[in-house]
Amino acid sequence: MAIDCTLHDWAAAQGVHILRLYRWDPFCLSFGRHEPVLRRYGRDRIESLGLDCVRRPTGGRMVWHARELTYAVAAPNSFGSLPVAYERVHRMLLSAVSTLGADAHLAPAPRRTPSPNDGACFASPVGGEILVGERKVLGSAQLRDRGALLQHGSLLLEDDQAPVHALAGESPERAPEAPLSAILDRQVTFDDAADAIMQAAAAWTTTWTEAPVEKILSQATGRGGQFRSEAWTWER
Repeated sequence: MAIDCTLHDWAAAQGVHILRLYRWDPFCLSFGRHEPVLRRYGRDRIESLGLDCVRRPTGGRMVWHARELTYAVAAPNSFGSLPVAYERVHRMLLSAVSTLGADAHLAPAPRRTPSPNDGACFASPVGGEILVGERKVLGSAQLRDRGALLQHGSLLLEDDQAPVHALAGESPERAPEAPLSAILDRQVTFDDAADAIMQAAAAWTTTWTEAPVEKILSQATGRGGQFRSEAWTWER
């Protein structure tokens, strides 16, 4: 999260467009910036499962990051409004998911936009996420500040959101999401997905900037304390 925030800083200060692809080690629960985790799930209950946790700088709801791919796009506010930017980035990612062999499409806008009180990120589409059939395979969250956008999200590859459903007391058999490997009945690895996304990004109209890794990591180190802080993680 500190690295994603640093990329947002660069986009705000220099007007650059940066795409980052990564995975989580150890696996982790991430909470939306304004999500009422303490009231909805309870800290003791989460910690009793021995799960690592972090609170994102972006909105949205809880996500389980296991064998998946997380992407981050940091850019100046040149993609339009937040809903327009959300859809534009997802259309680029939709091309990648389709390249992997999935008959994917963007979710239509719902009658009511879910709030942070409505449960986990993959529990229901908010419009514009990537679906295969009725199953959600990718969802995202956003931050817009200082003239720049940070949008990051999770593409499910080999794991679903089982820990989140367990915390919410939901039946896994009725899960609204599914990993690509299960949908396609073959293993879709991180490298497979990353290659497809890089190809889709290269064909997009945006000019991407190659970020100076050492500088980004050095600056991110200074922000790491925020995301290790219990006060931040468990603030609500």
